[in-house]
Amino acid sequence: MYKLEVFEIVKKMIYNSLVKNKRNKTSKQRNVIIILRKRLLVTAILGIISIGGNIMAIPAIKQVKDSSIKLEQKWDKIFLESNKVEHTKVMFKNRYGITLVGDLYVPKNIGNKKISAIAISGPFGAVKEQSSGLYAQTLAERGFVTLAFDGSYTGESGGQPRNVPSPEINTEDFSAAVDFLGTQSFIDRDKIGILGICGWGGFALNAGISDTRIKAVATSTMYNMTRVSAKGYNDTVDVEARYNLKKQLNEARWTAVENNYADLNPANNLRKEQITAETPKFIAEYSNYYTTKRGFHKRAVNSNPNGSWTTTGMLPLINMPILQYASEMRTPTLIVHGENAHSRYFSEDAYKALGNKNKELYIVKGASHTDLYDGGKNHVIPFDKIESFFKDNLK
Repeated sequence: MYKLEVFEIVKKMIYNSLVKNKRNKTSKQRNVIIILRKRLLVTAILGIISIGGNIMAIPAIKQVKDSSIKLEQKWDKIFLESNKVEHTKVMFKNRYGITLVGDLYVPKNIGNKKISAIAISGPFGAVKEQSSGLYAQTLAERGFVTLAFDGSYTGESGGQPRNVPSPEINTEDFSAAVDFLGTQSFIDRDKIGILGICGWGGFALNAGISDTRIKAVATSTMYNMTRVSAKGYNDTVDVEARYNLKKQLNEARWTAVENNYADLNPANNLRKEQITAETPKFIAEYSNYYTTKRGFHKRAVNSNPNGSWTTTGMLPLINMPILQYASEMRTPTLIVHGENAHSRYFSEDAYKALGNKNKELYIVKGASHTDLYDGGKNHVIPFDKIESFFKDNLK
């Protein structure tokens, strides 16, 4: 809403009140009312002028409309809303025609200048109301326009059937987010970076390799989902075991095709009360984040007690590995991982494989995998490091 429009609304309200209150009053009373209303009008105008920057903090946003998607309008993030940024929900399409939904965070009082931007997504099986939103809002407080978005087939984004993972489409989702950011009047399209968390860290690196418009890539607690899907943890799945897994997944297609491929795997969301001494530590860490007040969100695959991926969803993750051209990476890269994370080897190996000279592996002392989702008890997410990386490379 523009300042002049607000001014007219306030002025009309004041004068309507003036006319109403003049009735049945003495001349002296009417004069007092007139003085008070004039003072109120001046105060309102000054107030509008003083907050005008906030009213217009987000200029007109270029986005698509999709009436099939019903957005949650209330604040339902797992973190508190900041008063330092403006927030709005947006919609945009990827090149497959899928409508993606994101939360756009804009620093207040940006004026007329074009500023740098960062697209953020992850973890794998999470939604923008969780970790990616926290990263986005925090980095917006530090001066960037940020976009936390739900990947295709998940959260509030479109795509049918639901809960389908795809290394190709999820890589494309980052490029579509760059498309969206780069077409906004208040964003410098030559200063756009991306940040991927957990499984989306791998997709972010993959996008950085293929999309030359991306000027900087950061990852946090990264997973290579195609590697772990095909080879298991620490590459313990051999050729024969992988063949049997593919056979099982392909046999499931006979049933899935009758249900438009919407069949879901049995839910495997271990609740906190089900954790025992025999539960692997990293599984317990996931449960303590996704299924408790700390990180639960009803739209997240990993939080919903009935949530899981489609029965055929892992096939492309097994057969179409990402990072095949890692040696050709030229985009500045920051890879952040926890010292005690079970997944640390994904980041270490990716760092070694990347061919760019401007790269850094930053290990957070004492941190587990999920500590970097929300900072954990010790608030260990290295936002200062991430901020300086993007400021150095988006200029």
